[in-house]
Formats: sequence, C-alpha cells, structure tokens
Amino acid sequence: MADALSIMLWPLIACLLLPGILVYYGLHIVRREIIFVDLALAQVAALGICVAILLRHGHDWQTYAWSLGFTFVGAAIFTLTRTRDHRVPQEALIGIVYVVAAAAAILLLSQSAEGNEELKRTLVGEILLVQPSEVLRAFALYAVIGIVHLVFRRSFLMISFEPERAIAEGVSVRAWDFLFYVLFGFVVTSFVRIGGVLMIFSYLIVPAVCANLLVDSLKAKLVVGWLTATTGSIVGLYASYKLDLPTGAAIVCALGGALLVVAVASRWGRKAGRGSLRSSERA
Repeated sequence: MADALSIMLWPLIACLLLPGILVYYGLHIVRREIIFVDLALAQVAALGICVAILLRHGHDWQTYAWSLGFTFVGAAIFTLTRTRDHRVPQEALIGIVYVVAAAAAILLLSQSAEGNEELKRTLVGEILLVQPSEVLRAFALYAVIGIVHLVFRRSFLMISFEPERAIAEGVSVRAWDFLFYVLFGFVVTSFVRIGGVLMIFSYLIVPAVCANLLVDSLKAKLVVGWLTATTGSIVGLYASYKLDLPTGAAIVCALGGALLVVAVASRWGRKAGRGSLRSSERA
C-alpha cells in the first residue's frame, strides 16, 4: 500500500484537483453542441509542442509558449467561425482543424528520432510521471481562470446557454467568445502536457454528459460532473496500478464505463418514472 501511495499520490492529486475546471468548461461545450472543440484545441496545443520539439527547445517555458501561441490561433479560428448561418456547421470546421493539426503533428514528429514516442505522449500524456510543481502551477492557473469566470459568469453563461438573449441585449458575443476560448486555451495547454489529448476530451465531455443525463440545474450538474470525474480517476488509477496498464488510457476507459452505468441508470429511472405516472393516473 505504501508503494502504491508513493507512486500514485501526485497523479491522484492531479486527477482530483485539475478536472474541476474541465467539468465546468465541458458543460458549456455540450450546451453549445461543439463537442469536438476541446479535442481540436487540445490537438492544436499538441501541435505547438511538436514544433517546439522539432526546433529543439529544451526549456519548459519555450515549449509552453509555442503551445499557447498555437492555442490562441485556434481560439481565434473558433471565435470567427461561430455564426448564425448553419450552411456550414461549426462542428465541421472544428473537425477539419483537428484533422489538419493531427496530420501536421505526425509530419513534424516524423522528422524527430523520438517521433513515435512523442506522438504517443501527446495522445495519452504522462500523468504517472507528473511532478508536484506541475500540478500546483496548473491548479493555481485554474483557480485564477475560475475566478474570472465567477466574476463574469453572467456573460459567459449567457453566450453559451442563451445566445439569442445575449444578441438581443447587445452583448458582444464574439468578444466574450474569444475570451472564453483564450481562457480555455490556457486550461488545455496546461493539461495537455500532463494528461494528453484523450484525457482532456474525456474529462471535458464524459462528466458533462453524465450530469446532463441525471440532473437539471447548473450547480447540480457541476457536482455530478465532479463526482463522475473523481470516481473515474480513482478507478482508472487503481486499475492501472493493479493490472500494470497505461495510466491515461485506463482513466479514459474508466470514465467511459462510468458513462455507460449512468446511461443505463438514467434510462431505467425514466422508465420507472413513467410506470409510476401511469399507475397514479389509473388510480
């Protein structure tokens, strides 16, 4: 047990502290129906890391700067492509950005002697090797971003959950949208270095979908989403240690299992509710 705790302590702390802001962003993304924007933005951030690797930057701040710069470009693209004209859905453009960024990353890493290993790292990360300083820096950054969202929550919630009202009230949707994506870019850039692209997508989407299946209010969704992320993290870490599995992939699969359980429970609950309603109507 002592050995397990020494190995898994900081990965566990990272999986308990960091997904909170991802769950919140996930609720926005699911409501906007741009499910793959997080995957695309994470891949764009990973592309920036690939460029830094190819340029042989050995300092963390240089790699982070390249990743963040690419993420800001992605944020600008997603802001400008959000329109009310649905002839070309924004989700299609997001998918194109993801595919092009992934292909570009493969091309860049093909020029590196450790290309295959780096490509794997961008997908599943190295959560098992996370350092305390990385976790604490990311948590401090997420706390600041959380405060910004709290202070301006009315505008952020309106552009995601009530865009028509925002337009009617004269809110600058594009400006707030860009700020939303810029802050999201900081979140993605920090986490992609720790958990990889697949973990970011899973933490953003799976808890949000589970919350939407079970509860209605935003506060309740945040609680359910965080509990889902926490449960999936603990199960995934435990399975990784006991079965000697890749940690990031184990957590992603555990979150997928949590979604399956919630989906079945939600469907069963709705059927039971309809049955009770029919019984009361007959009575």
